[in-house]
Amino acid sequence: MLTTTGLNFGVRRGIPHLLGICIGFPVMLALIGLGFATLFQLYPVLHEAIKIVGIVYLLYLAWKIASASGGVAEINQSKPINFWQAAAFQWVNPKAWIMGSSALAAYTSLDDNFFMQVVIICVTFTIITFPCAGVWLVFGAALKRLLKDPGHLRIFNIVMALLLVASILPVVWEMLT
Repeated sequence: MLTTTGLNFGVRRGIPHLLGICIGFPVMLALIGLGFATLFQLYPVLHEAIKIVGIVYLLYLAWKIASASGGVAEINQSKPINFWQAAAFQWVNPKAWIMGSSALAAYTSLDDNFFMQVVIICVTFTIITFPCAGVWLVFGAALKRLLKDPGHLRIFNIVMALLLVASILPVVWEMLT
């Protein structure tokens, strides 16, 4: 998604999207680590509902990416994902849930200070996410020079949409089995 934002809107206009991810994910992770995990253990259907909403939203985003014509006029009139949308998206992003819950399970122990462990994990994710996610945004912006032809841009958008759908398949498979 950040690559597509970088390509279609550039780095400067993509910064709110990047910040939403880089701040939204650790906030979600902290809240899960400090209480939401218990809520999901008590009400597993709530966790499943969030997964389903996330999958549907990712499919919607994939459709929006694939159906973008790639014309400059369309890009100038549309808007990139903003900070709040990107931060809120973390709550329905199945990949974020899997990564966050896996990190909490793998790197915490109930024997030690659990709160401090969650804080350390959140700070670590915050530090690591900025450069890692930023690379995808810059990569997308760099591709803009290569994809000046609207036909090539359309193909790129379709490929990115298909990759987004492909990233959902393991989560769907796990839900079905």
